[in-house]
Amino acid sequence: QVQLVESGGGLVQAGGSLRLSCATSRRTFSRYAMGWFRQAPGKEREFVAAISWTGGVEYYADSVKGRFTISRDNAKNTVYLQMNSLKPEDTAIYSCASTGGSASTNPAEYAYWGQGTQVTVSS
Repeated sequence: QVQLVESGGGLVQAGGSLRLSCATSRRTFSRYAMGWFRQAPGKEREFVAAISWTGGVEYYADSVKGRFTISRDNAKNTVYLQMNSLKPEDTAIYSCASTGGSASTNPAEYAYWGQGTQVTVSS
């Protein structure tokens, strides 16, 4: 069973920054594309960012483009989401996910999911 564990969430004021981490013990981590998704109360899960297994391809939701950056360290089996200029509308539970296919914006393409970490942005 693949485990993904997110960390780094918390409470931050609007305009602030947070860096989320997603760690896995999976030895083949470097072969998997990774994605970040979020879900706010009463809303559907939405795509945030994705990165290919090489790190050479990145995708972002329009709502976070220019503010969020996804990256990965295959030596540490960890993917990151640097979030800058946070807004109250970024408040959500953020989850990472892995896929054996190409990086994708579609959550159905991801087989494994973490439990999520809460991000709350106050105005």
